Amino acid sequence: MRTFNYSLIKDHKWDSEMLGYIAAIYKEAGKQELYLKQRPEELEKLVEIAKIQSTEASNAIEGIVTTSTRIRQLVEEKTAPKNRNEQEIAGYRDVLGIIHESFDAIPITQNYILQLHKILYSHMSNPIAGRTKTVQNYISAAYPDGHTETLFTPLSPYETPEALDRICGEYNRVIGNMELEPLIAIPVFVHDFLCIHPFNDGNGRMSRLLTTLLLYRSGFYVGKYISLEAKIAQHKDLYYDALAASQIGWHEGTDDPVPFIKYLLSTILAAYRDFADRFALVETKRPALETVRLAAQNKIGRFTKQDIRELCPSLSLSSVEGSLRKLVEDGELKRDGKGKNTFYLRK
Repeated sequence: MRTFNYSLIKDHKWDSEMLGYIAAIYKEAGKQELYLKQRPEELEKLVEIAKIQSTEASNAIEGIVTTSTRIRQLVEEKTAPKNRNEQEIAGYRDVLGIIHESFDAIPITQNYILQLHKILYSHMSNPIAGRTKTVQNYISAAYPDGHTETLFTPLSPYETPEALDRICGEYNRVIGNMELEPLIAIPVFVHDFLCIHPFNDGNGRMSRLLTTLLLYRSGFYVGKYISLEAKIAQHKDLYYDALAASQIGWHEGTDDPVPFIKYLLSTILAAYRDFADRFALVETKRPALETVRLAAQNKIGRFTKQDIRELCPSLSLSSVEGSLRKLVEDGELKRDGKGKNTFYLRK
């Protein structure tokens, strides 16, 4: 079985790009703390937006979808799911809620990971919920001509429980002893988790939930306000490319996790910078029209009413709609499309 060895990572000589990511994230995290003290009420509205986006995006990456209206009802109102997809979405919502509220009381152990997996499937009858895989799984790619190709073979079912224990134990050791920078240790843990692929189903979604949990436990709270899952979904080809590059030689212990570490750090940094942009819009009390005008000036290309709502969490839906209407009437914006497909462009 592959040996998990954080000491090899610890002795790695990091390049300037990696060190730059880490320094920039710490700088942005420090700014976030100041922002939260200044305008906590407005920023609290970002939390609900991020929950909705995270739940929608992480499931959509796996092809689990429903309408935007139903996503909001499932996440905000906690309505009962109507079908299998909605059962899976509701499970993700529940696990994300637990992480938001109790991250500091969720140790990184196999037992707790299994419990979170069980909750992920709590709205459906799934005999393997909360249990490691019972059959060999494969990471495959499907191609337009219909053929599939195995890209990576994870650990076998009998190796999985011990491997899960070991990555948890090693992670807790290096974090507890401050042997390794958390922003390095977290992507390495997630990468190893995905290489083990410990469950028959739900590995990708669990990896994203664990990323949020690990970041929170190390004091990086950006995912509470800006959806990391939405960032990943936006460029999921980069996510899969970085993971594939880092998996080469994993079974032999000759893998290089750097592509995946850099990918995840760049995603975290982009989320922090989004947070700073959104704070700038609520930092100063302005009339609704001026706030929406500034939000529109932040957008390039097409954007929707929902895009503006996310940038202006302090404004009601009617205020956003009225302001967009006025900006169109005044010739500052152009509106195109109909109904759900309506979008805006800056003139």
